[in-house]
Amino acid sequence: MLHYPAAPAAPADEGDIAAADTPPLLTRYLARIGYAGPLAPTREVLAALQAAHIAAIPFEAIDVLTGAGIDIDAAGVDAKLIGQRRGGYCFEQNSLFLRVLRAIGFEAEGLLGRVRWMLPDDAPVTPRTHMVVLVTLDGRPWLADVGFGAAVPPAPLAMDSEEPQPTSHESYRVIRHGRDWEVAVQIDDRWRALYRIDDGPAHPIDYEVGNWYTSAHPDSHFRHQLIAARTTAEARYGLRDNRLTTRLADGRTDRRYLTADEIERTLAEIFLLPVRPHWRAAIERAATAEVAA
Repeated sequence: MLHYPAAPAAPADEGDIAAADTPPLLTRYLARIGYAGPLAPTREVLAALQAAHIAAIPFEAIDVLTGAGIDIDAAGVDAKLIGQRRGGYCFEQNSLFLRVLRAIGFEAEGLLGRVRWMLPDDAPVTPRTHMVVLVTLDGRPWLADVGFGAAVPPAPLAMDSEEPQPTSHESYRVIRHGRDWEVAVQIDDRWRALYRIDDGPAHPIDYEVGNWYTSAHPDSHFRHQLIAARTTAEARYGLRDNRLTTRLADGRTDRRYLTADEIERTLAEIFLLPVRPHWRAAIERAATAEVAA
């Protein structure tokens, strides 16, 4: 079960953390994402950490396909995403990011949302299976999300503004709907909903239930598709079974279909994953899949 420590007070020296005082988790995490910049609880640092995280730690759910399961306990997440240099999905990625932000001194909490990505507007209500992080800076709420695959926001989003918010890739907007926020991305001049975030606290058991549904329920697409994603300043990379999509920051898009050997190389070279021999069966199934447009 998830156990989040209470948010610490902001460190001394205007929020910078001296190397000698850096918690072990933070030291290992910063090395993992290749970040050596300031560590003050500011919007600029939040944005830099978010960008570095999504470029270094890929989105993936291969353990669901192989039957290994997803452990969202803090020790399990750290061992996988940091120690083994693996990726993960939202409950792993954003729980790690939340603990890191709190260690730095950010006022942050986890929230849960309902995924609406690629669904028609009249689709039934979905379960609460997406975790995000709410960061409050000088009284203003910001959404930080490092765990939403190929459409992950590459920068923090202001939650108190409904205006379009440009990023290094697409523009996003956050619309208030009663007690919920809807987060949407603009693709090909069309706004597409990503998820709706509940305006209410999420408890450890809520994450456990959401993680169970996402990793074990027969209807979870992670049980049926090989999915990986990574976003850098230059491009977004998305793998769905045997189809690799590359979207450059200037809008150009490339799609191609891969063989099993090409999928394996792509997981290692583009998604930076330490490919394991027992993944091969899932990779070979993905190579024969028919991916919908």
